[in-house]
Amino acid sequence: MNPVVHFEMPTEDKKRMAEFYTKTFGWQTQMLGSDMNEYVLVTTTEPDENGRPKNPGAINGGFYKKSADMPAQYPSVVIAVGDIKEAMKKVTEAGGKVLGEPMDVPGYGLYISFFDTEGNRVSMMQATTT
Repeated sequence: MNPVVHFEMPTEDKKRMAEFYTKTFGWQTQMLGSDMNEYVLVTTTEPDENGRPKNPGAINGGFYKKSADMPAQYPSVVIAVGDIKEAMKKVTEAGGKVLGEPMDVPGYGLYISFFDTEGNRVSMMQATTT
């Protein structure tokens, strides 16, 4: 099985969002720069020495800046896959629609979004192997 390893949500104001989730749930945020499209990493559970959640089943996430040219900007999940090209093929064969080409997220891996058969926007990531 390919597990859900990350969640994502859109934001209009990353500072306001960070303050809300920090005050409300105690989440930690890390503001990334323009080279990472102003993405905000969110730690929701204690990480191990590799930055992965210590607690089985717990995931961390992030917030991305809302953009008028991106479809379906709603909370979504990221699924870990071993081979992103093969997973893209399976998405298409099963009736989904892959959105563009995989992009490299430095230090993390290859990432791509798709629509499932119900119109949900979901993402996949093939982790960097180093």
